[in-house]
Amino acid sequence: MKKIGMLFVMLALVAVIGLTQKAPADVSARLKELNSYWAEVSRCVREGDFAGYKATCHPDGVIVSGTSQKAYPLSQALARWEQDFTNTKSGKVKGNVVFRFSQRLGDATTAHETGMFCYTTLKSDGTSSNDYIHLEALLLKRSTWQIMMEYQKSRGTEEEWNKLKE
Repeated sequence: MKKIGMLFVMLALVAVIGLTQKAPADVSARLKELNSYWAEVSRCVREGDFAGYKATCHPDGVIVSGTSQKAYPLSQALARWEQDFTNTKSGKVKGNVVFRFSQRLGDATTAHETGMFCYTTLKSDGTSSNDYIHLEALLLKRSTWQIMMEYQKSRGTEEEWNKLKE
């Protein structure tokens, strides 16, 4: 009887482990979709496509700013950023954003991404700047991926940026 009990426990443990581990193809498919999501965010910033950028954000999304110690609706940040998109679209400014990640967790419908982004601006007077920002992002997928929470944790450095994989 003891052997049957141990066998049952071992089989249950194997089943639980099997259910909790994602197949490499599942992870690969999710990361491919998320890479496309981040590429779309970058495209929108680069082209000044505000409507496209807004579509990458969940309507109930939240932004958290570690530098200002505030959290507020992403819709407020979008209203503030709209002029930057307009300036980019008109050619007054060139903007670009690139993302790199140190940790990417999730499943088919949720993702928590940790890493950094580098936001580059080039003004019409020729001055440019690179802002390196530590980032955590929580995304949900319904029909498409959308950011639910963007936590801009703190300023980073080019050295930290270079340590992350492209």
